[in-house]
Amino acid sequence: MTLPALQFSDDQAEAWDRVAEVLRGAGVDLLEGTTLPAASGKASVLAVVGKAGSGKTMLLAELTKALAAAGVDTISGDYEGRRRKDRRTLAILAPTNKAASVLRGRGVPATTIHRILYTPVYDPEYEKIAEWLAGNGDRPEVEGLTDIALDRAKAFYDQVKSIPGALAAAGLRGSDFILGWKRREDPLDIGFIDESSMLDERQYEDLREIFPTLILFGDPAQLAPVGQSGEMVFDRLAEGRKLTLNRIHRQETDSPILDLAHALADPALDFEGFERMVADAARRDERVQWAERVDAGLMARSPVLVWRNQTRVRLIQAFRAAYGAPADELLPGEPLICDGIELPLKHRKKRIDLEARGLIKGAQVIYLGPGKKPGFSRLHVVGSEDPLVSAASIIKIEQPDTEEPFIPYAARMGAAFLHGAAVTIHKAQGSQWEDVQVFAPDLFVAARMGRTEAGLPLWKRLAYVAITRAEKRLHWVVRNRLARPAEALGVADLPRTSSVLSLDPVEAG
Repeated sequence: MTLPALQFSDDQAEAWDRVAEVLRGAGVDLLEGTTLPAASGKASVLAVVGKAGSGKTMLLAELTKALAAAGVDTISGDYEGRRRKDRRTLAILAPTNKAASVLRGRGVPATTIHRILYTPVYDPEYEKIAEWLAGNGDRPEVEGLTDIALDRAKAFYDQVKSIPGALAAAGLRGSDFILGWKRREDPLDIGFIDESSMLDERQYEDLREIFPTLILFGDPAQLAPVGQSGEMVFDRLAEGRKLTLNRIHRQETDSPILDLAHALADPALDFEGFERMVADAARRDERVQWAERVDAGLMARSPVLVWRNQTRVRLIQAFRAAYGAPADELLPGEPLICDGIELPLKHRKKRIDLEARGLIKGAQVIYLGPGKKPGFSRLHVVGSEDPLVSAASIIKIEQPDTEEPFIPYAARMGAAFLHGAAVTIHKAQGSQWEDVQVFAPDLFVAARMGRTEAGLPLWKRLAYVAITRAEKRLHWVVRNRLARPAEALGVADLPRTSSVLSLDPVEAG
């Protein structure tokens, strides 16, 4: 088989050939660059697994390009036009907004699993515009919209393939053209799922129902979802359905962070020996920092990663005290983590709306200020294509040594949040930040306890996940102390506009 211009390693080339074989069986020939209409048949699942730096994302990106060259359309959760029998489609999905944004930053048009599982229902009048923009209909005449507004929508869509963004450019609000959201019932075509080690059984079964051809990309060394006994969804695939990438593709000048991550595979390495390796790496390379204190300034945008919940709560309190945050309210710029949507069944549409806008459990959010309605908060959803949201909020600030959290803002129902200046390593999976602080005293405790998960020392799994969250610099924090911030907390560093619906952030409660 002729491979892309990019030179693959042997294991990547083998994985490419196996994925291409599965796609050819589904009617998409990467070698010939041709497609056939999808045929009904037995569903196919294949997994490509490998540790950090093994080239999974590179392979996913090149496969995406090859599918596009073969005429396969990449879809998102924004809008789907009328179906054509001969149309072949690909969806590239991740469990969280942050994980999807990491892929988008590398040129891969990814969206979240939630955005595909739940689809928008468009007002019929504005659906005419969507069909026209997607190339499936004639230029419409819509009462209240001028030709200039339609031209603005077309110009936007030609540059950014987003129907909601184009309609927003025409001056429409999301509530004008989206009537609600519904759970998808009809199947799609080909699905690429990144960070599949984070999938739980329910998500996996939903994806198998939706995609006849499903390719999973995951890291077997990460932490399995809570409640799955250390097992990941791809662990049960039959022999030959799981491909392993072994070679490590480092940066041009090598990566000391990846070197540390893969050193953890040595069964003879203990915690003290690993810390000596970190110290040696820090002396040689500025990308590894031996830190005596936690940096409060970094915590505002990239949470310090911990193992124990009590450590998380104490660091959050120290962060708020360092910035002089009042006990009874939040400061603009404080980070939050979505802890789920608390809405009764009769408000299912509102729940789906919030989830579709990125407020899913585990989403990172920056508090911008109070909303226009009591109990509402203005929020920036980190990693979302449409980050500006105003939502009914239940914000919980946990206190050390107390079971009941302090709640500075509480609507009767809506999105629930915890503070996000520190998070557990489990919750950090799927995310990456330029700078990552790892709280080493917690990992020392895990090592002393001698706990294991799936046959491996727990401290090694925790350390592996934590340090591979760092894109550029790893800060190994060795003391239980906090350095005061150099400047006041704010939101000036956040994008001021959004390509989708930012002209009128939606009050969804």
